[in-house]
Amino acid sequence: MAKKVFLSFHYDGDVTRCQRIRNIGAIEEDREEVSAQRWETIKAGGDQAVKNWIANEMAGKDAVVVLVGGETASRKWVRYEIEKAWQDRRRLVGIRVHGMLDLNGNKGSYGENPFDKVFDADGMALSRHVTLHNPSGTDSKAVYATIRDSFESWVNGAVKRA
Repeated sequence: MAKKVFLSFHYDGDVTRCQRIRNIGAIEEDREEVSAQRWETIKAGGDQAVKNWIANEMAGKDAVVVLVGGETASRKWVRYEIEKAWQDRRRLVGIRVHGMLDLNGNKGSYGENPFDKVFDADGMALSRHVTLHNPSGTDSKAVYATIRDSFESWVNGAVKRA
């Protein structure tokens, strides 16, 4: 059964990989995909406009899935989305996507764990609570197949802050 999820990712680095994951069929889409131009328009409205957009997009979602590529952990808005998901007590899980190819046929780089950079109320990194899955496979097709076959169970098993 498809889940309503909010996908958090580094747009410039991983939008192609994200689009492929959307095509798996395990995600119930209730909005249009945001283009680079639309994202720039949202950002031009300032930080509060971006926060409002994120809040609206997360509303009613079953989980937040962070798609982790080479630069994901350093992205301001990904970090904010993780913080918000934790604060809102949403299911939260990460999936590494560096093994999938982009439009140019290139694999991504293995990035830092973004959950190491966000902390709970006790000062502990969320990586102590949140699983970051590293899909198996020696090539892009195998990595994609692992994500396709595991996505629903990973989301269902995602941690939700008590």
